[in-house]
Order: sequence, then structure tokens, then C-alpha cells
Amino acid sequence: MQTAQTNLVQPSPGQTSAPEAAPFVPVILAGGSGERFWPLSRRHRPKQFLTLDDSGRSLLQATSDRLVELCGDLEGLMVVTGNDYRSQVLEQLPDMPLENLLVEPAARDTAPAVLYAALRIGRTQPDAVMGVFPADHRITDTQTFSRVVRQAIALASSSGRLVTIGITPTFPATGYGYIQRGESMGDGEEFTAYAVTRFTEKPDSETAQGFLADGGYAWNSGMFIWKVSAILDAFREHQPEMYGQLSNAMNADAQGLTHRALRETFPTLPKISIDYAILEKSDAVSVIPAEFGWDDLGDWNALERLLKGEGENVAVGRHVGLDTGGAILYTTNGDDLIATIGLDDVVVVRANEVTLVVRKDRTQDIKRVVQQLKEHPDLERFA
Repeated sequence: MQTAQTNLVQPSPGQTSAPEAAPFVPVILAGGSGERFWPLSRRHRPKQFLTLDDSGRSLLQATSDRLVELCGDLEGLMVVTGNDYRSQVLEQLPDMPLENLLVEPAARDTAPAVLYAALRIGRTQPDAVMGVFPADHRITDTQTFSRVVRQAIALASSSGRLVTIGITPTFPATGYGYIQRGESMGDGEEFTAYAVTRFTEKPDSETAQGFLADGGYAWNSGMFIWKVSAILDAFREHQPEMYGQLSNAMNADAQGLTHRALRETFPTLPKISIDYAILEKSDAVSVIPAEFGWDDLGDWNALERLLKGEGENVAVGRHVGLDTGGAILYTTNGDDLIATIGLDDVVVVRANEVTLVVRKDRTQDIKRVVQQLKEHPDLERFA
């Protein structure tokens, strides 16, 4: 089976010719369920396929647009998704070759997805540099984003290190992971790269305040750049069982021209993120902190960051409020009206036969409600 056709990362205008660069293969992870954007995001239509602004492009399409600027065209792009979302990826990216779509037989978090893509790329392009990018992020400064990624590609290619893209914090977020940076890895580049000292997952408010005041921390964006050979070596060292299981299954399928071994093996892999599986165990991780208008659109509070204007509330659709402040109101039907009285700091969403009312500081718990729906046959269709 053919893998992604990639283009070389070209020198910037005015740059002298350098030895031929390794091919760059960006991989989009598009298998998430997006439950914290429920009820707009549903099991059959998760967040990455939605359009949340006035661009007319879904989050997946916008991610693809940014990465095509770096790899040349959709033939150089790879997408990993679940079987339930295969048709939606092909519908939204119709020009991407079918063989560039990797379908996971089961959702096992980001580590198995990354290993799956790395093994596929490594078959025909073992010298490639691979990028990993979530499908559901919003980035407003795409030019700066491209420059950061190009520097990360150069660092990964020359050093063999695992490079993360960090985001310079602007507030003490408790919903993000943090990366503590260590020593600088040299000057002379547009963005400074640092060795990573440690990762911290979703700290409490007091700890997040301390990280912001310290200034030596970056948000973990979930975007990574590394040589295919380097990440495969890391899996062999830190996750040898996972590496052996998946590589053996893929080799068996390649010889027998079937996906049976992959279908049987993938659901048995551990459900673990790439952060826990590899990055927190490796001593060869670097971070490049930067700012390029990034937002992971993690829950409904992101809508306030996207659309906040001069008014007291953020409303998509018709809203009439009395003594209501700091509210986020959203309806998918332009003929509907949301009316509120005496409410502060709430989210009210009307979408797909469902009404959600939640305090803004409890939006992380939406996933718990969705889980309850999935466990009740009479309510499962609303999940």
C-alpha cells in the first residue's frame, strides 16, 4: 500500500542552497470525540468536523490548510481517524489520496495513533521528519505558526530530538498541561528552543498561577515534530511491547495483503497518550515556546475567547436577557430564541433537540453527562 507522497521543506527566499532536506510528513490526529462541545458536537459529528467561526472551513479543513503550506499539497498529508469518521474525513478532504487515511480499528488515545502513523511512514520514507497535529485547534497567526514549525523541523532533523511546540501562557489555565523548560539549546534562531525539564498535567489554580509568575513554563499544545527513526527508537525503548505488537501486526498484514492482524491487535493496545507513553520518559525532548493565536477549543468557554465583543454576553443566535451577565448563548436554529433572567456566568446551548445549561466553571463535566447518556439505551441517541 502506498504511503503519503511528500514534498521537501524548501529554503526561505534568499537562503543559500543546503543539502537536500528530509521530507516532511504532517499527520493530523482526527479521532477525538469532542464531548466537551456537546450537544453541538455529537458522537456521529465530533468537534473536528464543525465550523465554529465565519471562515466556512471546519476545524479539520483549517488544520489541513495550514499544513499544506508546509508540505506542498494534500498528497503530502496523512490523517489518522476512527472508522466512524472515515467518510467525514474523505468528504471534507476530497483531494487527499485514500491511501493517506489511516483508520484505527479502535480508539486507543494518541500513543498508538502516533506509532501507527510512524510505522506506515517508515516503510517507504525512513528518513522523513514527521509532524503530529490535532485536528481541532484554532490558530489565527498562520505565518508565525509556519515559521515555528519550520524551525522545529530543522531542529528535529539535525539533532534527532523529539520537539514539542509550546504555547506561551497568557493566563493561569487549569485545563492545559504545562512544560517546564530547561537550558537554552542555542541562539541565532528566530525562536529559542529549550531542553524540557518536566511535564505537568492540568494543575490546580494555585499551581497554575505559580507557573505563570515563574515564566519558565509553556502550555503543552499537543503538536510534535520528530524524525520517524527517532520516534520509532523511542517506542522501542519506552514501549517495547506496544511497538512489537503493532509492528508485527502491520508486517503480517503487509505480507498477506489484509488488515485482519491490525483489526485484532489494535484494540488490545494500551489506551495511553503520547505524553505519558514517550515524552515524560525520554531525556531527548525539546520545546519551542511561541505565540501564534492558538486555542485548543477545549470546551464552550472557548467560544467566549473567539467571539467576545463589546457586549456583556456572547450570543450566537437570538437572545433576550434580563439581569444576565458573562453568559455564552448558542443556538443552531436561527429561528429559535433563548431568554434568560437573573443568570451570571452560564452557558446555554440549544442544538439537535438538546438544551444544555451549565455554569462556565463546570463545562469540564459535560463529558460525564455524555457518558451517562451512552449508558442508557433510551437516551443514547442524544450522546
